[in-house]
Amino acid sequence: MLLPNKVGLITGAGSGIGRATALTFAKDGARVAVVDYSIESAEETVAMIRAQGGEAVAIHANVAKEDQVQAMVEQCVAAFGRLDCVSNNAALGGGFAPLVDVEEKNWQLAHDVSLKGVWLCMKYQIPQMLKQGGGAIVNIASLSGVRGETMQAPYSSAKGGVIALTRTAAAEYAQKNIRVNAINPGGIRTPAMLNYFDKVPGAEENTATVHAMRRLGEPEEVADAVAYLCSDRASFITGTTLDVDGGVMVNPHTF
Repeated sequence: MLLPNKVGLITGAGSGIGRATALTFAKDGARVAVVDYSIESAEETVAMIRAQGGEAVAIHANVAKEDQVQAMVEQCVAAFGRLDCVSNNAALGGGFAPLVDVEEKNWQLAHDVSLKGVWLCMKYQIPQMLKQGGGAIVNIASLSGVRGETMQAPYSSAKGGVIALTRTAAAEYAQKNIRVNAINPGGIRTPAMLNYFDKVPGAEENTATVHAMRRLGEPEEVADAVAYLCSDRASFITGTTLDVDGGVMVNPHTF
């Protein structure tokens, strides 16, 4: 087990990578605070954890709202007494449009949830970890935040901000025994991605070919990386961004 006797908190844990991370944390020995905007989805994840013998609690929170983020951390500590490891996963994309056609409301929504939300989460998670003497945070960023993506200016810019914010937090708290890292997933077979594939003929095949492995990733493959970075086995890793991307960044596109 990677996380024995730890308490973990995952935002956006009602589906996709967040749900897989919550299940993996529980499998690896953690008690889990399952956070989602949809309390029904969070409760479904909790039921899955309990079915495999784990311990979890469902928490509703909109990570773009400071009072709800503060309450989220307080509820976790009330339930389990502490907070050791975190995956800040909740995000929204802001739709698909050329940069000049992006509506301000979509830009703001993407940044409120995907970037401001990560800042607010760390703003309240870190003080709790300081009280305990340490902890580990993994923020879910994106390759889009490194290389940019056409038609996704709000999402790409927000995720680029997550990477910078992660490094800032890592630098500020490295001597306080708090490690902060980020993960950049590639194309992952989440419900949101599958919904996109259903709407766009050929999109799944085209997306797979971008990866050197010529396949999509599974949510569990990202979750395993999160669990490792949160574990004591990663005790000398902070301020890094790990690409879990099936080789997108090395794909030569020649064969």
